[in-house]
Amino acid sequence: MKIAQFSDLHYCPEHLDEVDRCFSAAVEAAIEEDVEVAVISGDSTDHRVDLHSLSVQKLSERIHTLSNHCPVLMLQGTFFHEPLGTLEVFQYVGGKYPVFVATDIQQVALTEDNAWVSSLSGETPHFVFTEETLPKNTKALFSCLPTVNKAEMVSAIAADDHAALGDVLAELLSAFAPINTVAREKHIPTIGVSHGTVHGCLTEHGVPMIGFDHEFTTGSLFASKVQAYMLGHIHKHQVWENALPQYGTQRIAYPGSIGRLHFGEEGDKGWLFWEIDYRNAACMLMPTPAKQLLHIDFEAAPDVAEIQKVVGENPGAFVRIRYNIPEDQRHTVDRESLQKIVEQAGAKSVKIEGRIIPVVRVRAQGISQSKTLEEKLRKWCENTHCEAAPLVGRLPLLVNDDAETIASDLMHGKPPVPPTSADNGPAVSVTDNPVSVTPDVMPVTPGVTHVTPDVTPDVTPVTPDVMDAVTHPDKPADHPVATRNAKKQTPQQEVDLLDLF
Repeated sequence: MKIAQFSDLHYCPEHLDEVDRCFSAAVEAAIEEDVEVAVISGDSTDHRVDLHSLSVQKLSERIHTLSNHCPVLMLQGTFFHEPLGTLEVFQYVGGKYPVFVATDIQQVALTEDNAWVSSLSGETPHFVFTEETLPKNTKALFSCLPTVNKAEMVSAIAADDHAALGDVLAELLSAFAPINTVAREKHIPTIGVSHGTVHGCLTEHGVPMIGFDHEFTTGSLFASKVQAYMLGHIHKHQVWENALPQYGTQRIAYPGSIGRLHFGEEGDKGWLFWEIDYRNAACMLMPTPAKQLLHIDFEAAPDVAEIQKVVGENPGAFVRIRYNIPEDQRHTVDRESLQKIVEQAGAKSVKIEGRIIPVVRVRAQGISQSKTLEEKLRKWCENTHCEAAPLVGRLPLLVNDDAETIASDLMHGKPPVPPTSADNGPAVSVTDNPVSVTPDVMPVTPGVTHVTPDVTPDVTPVTPDVMDAVTHPDKPADHPVATRNAKKQTPQQEVDLLDLF
């Protein structure tokens, strides 16, 4: 028996162009291969799509086209993507052959006249057939295990954690084994269809799914005694097989998503072409025209040459560029120009995502252990790779002069040289006689007049005339002279170097 398996179509406005192009091509290819049954193993829709939307209209058209060629089985997928009841409408869009929607755990028999018969129908409904209830003209037997609500199941079995879910599902799968064994003895192909995660499988990004709360293990799936187990939910194609002496070969497979929906998805996209009999099962991935999604990451500013090279090797790709850059360098990246360059290189679409890293200022290492202000300054210069001599030479000006005096000297063209004893008496040293100041003690330096912080001296602003009087003692004695010794003196405090310079 030839069966086409599609999975994870994810029809929605966001992905409509991609998935409809790919699924339409897949339907045409399946019809050309003359498949006898079509199976969609979950997540036909996405994002709780509205039934009146264009996405549902397009999906209905594809299902109708498929059902005009062969019977179709649709399985309930993730509740977040398609809430219960969403798929019910598709059972009414069947064409020449019926569409069966499996929303409950059950077995479904496909009869010789291409009708679907559920184990939940009839006088004694049950999730599995018995040898007596299995239709006599069955040509294929499907065991359906749609998405289960983990919270409800754990609550129902009174388990303390989700790990018990796997044990319950393993028992459920093993309950399919007796009737599947009977069907094999009658030369009837047996197929399992589920939507969930196999422990140890890989995601579309190549990440292993390791955990105790995943629904299935390969052992529990093989224990159902089906020849082929068709899975959905994981978007990466992968296959497991199990050969049993005198029994045949069992296979489990994910076809992956029908199209490429996210950046970074690995491998080809497509659908599975199955050939199954009562002893063996084989499958082959049939590629679809999925778009190329390139993601190019940089730890610093984007390398334009590298981007052009990669995009040039993959023309028509959808490109996402990510980069990290310090806040003070963000202006170096011209996003508009970068987008034009990438489009000219052959990209069909470009998405640029820049991560701005905040600049955090950190004090120079070891500066707090220095004893004097000059030592602190030298340490800061050492850590910031600055030349220390010019800064150390001007440090006495900051210690002995106020900002107004220094600014006035600069404005009138006087070079800011450290004061000498000829001008102001003994100069204040910042290295020979370090002064330790406490909030309650005012330092006293010989030759320097100090004014308490709460007293504002009457200081005449320094003008060219005043400076002339200072340099020419023959001027009248009552000429207003504002010397450096008359300025306000403040306690010497440890100052943040970033504020000083």
